[in-house]
Amino acid sequence: MVGCCCCGCCPPAITALFYLWVRSGFSKGSVAGALTFFPPDPPLYKFQRVSKDGKVLPDADDADAEDGGGNDDEDEVADKNDTKKGGEGDGDERKGDNDDDDDDDSDLGTFDIDTNSSRGMRGGSRRGSLPSDQQNKDGKRNTQDDNDADAKQREKRQQREEQQRRQLEGASRDPIVAMTERSRRLALRAKRRARIDSADAKNGVTYAFVPVAMVSGNIPSFHGTIHPVKIGPQKRTGTFVAALLYKLPPGECTPTTKTILYSHGNAADVGAMAGLQCVIAKNVRCHVLVYDYSGYGESGGVPVEKNTYRDVKMVYEWLVANVTEHESNVVLYGQSVGSGPSCYLASRRENVGGLVLHSPFTSGMRVLTPSRALACLDIFPNIDRIKKVRCKVFIIHGRKDAEVSFEHGLALQAAVPEDCRTEPWWIPDKGHNDIVDGPGIVEYIQRLNRFVRSLD
Repeated sequence: MVGCCCCGCCPPAITALFYLWVRSGFSKGSVAGALTFFPPDPPLYKFQRVSKDGKVLPDADDADAEDGGGNDDEDEVADKNDTKKGGEGDGDERKGDNDDDDDDDSDLGTFDIDTNSSRGMRGGSRRGSLPSDQQNKDGKRNTQDDNDADAKQREKRQQREEQQRRQLEGASRDPIVAMTERSRRLALRAKRRARIDSADAKNGVTYAFVPVAMVSGNIPSFHGTIHPVKIGPQKRTGTFVAALLYKLPPGECTPTTKTILYSHGNAADVGAMAGLQCVIAKNVRCHVLVYDYSGYGESGGVPVEKNTYRDVKMVYEWLVANVTEHESNVVLYGQSVGSGPSCYLASRRENVGGLVLHSPFTSGMRVLTPSRALACLDIFPNIDRIKKVRCKVFIIHGRKDAEVSFEHGLALQAAVPEDCRTEPWWIPDKGHNDIVDGPGIVEYIQRLNRFVRSLD
């Protein structure tokens, strides 16, 4: 879904967008990001950090990048200086590393699969329980040092939460303050997250997937394994991306077993999607790899359009190198805003196995208005990219979708090359977010299964 954090026709909102555009150095991505990306806050899961010797490590708060050095005050000053220069800040202090630099798309063109740099899995596996250390009855750490570290982290976290509460109170009264403050906080978070992830990579830290309580109760049984991984670093930004790989047992796999690369909607994360991914993997009999965009959940970076392209490109390379071996075994799946990175990738990889678009849009700005007056700020031009795909395409859309009009699905279906077009699924009584709810999940699995089997 592409949405707006305030009324699009309200003069203060227009002023806020213009102010953000100017302050960011006329960065289209800053404005589009403020309208498009809404990561769950707090995330609906965490990656429990585990040391090389199997010891459960304290949670790494984004505000506490202890392994990387630096402090919050220095970060904040540096971030403000970056903002004045027009920089996005994306998780690594690299020269010229502005994620929304429209003049540098050198890493976003047609690409080759880099199997050497993409090999390796830095994560763990889960069948429904955490490492045994996490299950101690008293919940205490193994040493007094760990207790002291936890206490310091809690105190620091409480101070930061209080500071953010005061900032949000001021932001709630002024849309300009709200948008610029959100942009600043995301950039600051990205720099801290980069230090944490880089240190974890050097120290051989792995992860265990821990969904929040409201999610864990809705995750069905899965007879395979769930691997939480951090994929990265991305060559240009230094970002690591959090992902979950739902993998079938070896005995159920064949040389043509498909893997669905799932790009989720704008207000979800891999925790929120855990239940559906288990259902898909189990009933469609495929592996599923779902990842979080930059700035979401346990991923580093900042949520802007170009970063989603870098994310899906890096995850795709890792998937081909470590799981499928052949691109023809990969099925790209884009839900709502996820249709953007999925169409981007499908239009550039002629050997990809297939493409599923779930409640997609023709382009980001067209969701807000059919007028092309704001075309200069448009993102995710799916209607143009879908014409370049060379794989079979399956489009799903609810006729009662009030967030992304059903007409978007119709337009995309008409734009798919004729030899790639398959029968779409137009659901008469469904909207944007309820297609897999209730009894509808049965027909959803049947149709998805039929499409995936047709790719063999």
